[in-house]
Amino acid sequence: MAFFPPVPLIRRNVILNRLRNCGAVSEQMAKTFAEAGIINPNGFKHITENLVKRGTIHRTPDGRYYV
Repeated sequence: MAFFPPVPLIRRNVILNRLRNCGAVSEQMAKTFAEAGIINPNGFKHITENLVKRGTIHRTPDGRYYV
């Protein structure tokens, strides 16, 4: 049986950790993924959309994110 890494879980954890570590915990302190140091900020858009849809992270009208 082949092993497939849990990419969605890894990506979720990276996003959450990077946003917390750079202080993006409110709308005023929100950061773009690039500012937060998230590699390939435009990759895995469905994972980002699911996090926003579930309320795990929040997106500002100008495209910044916060926890």
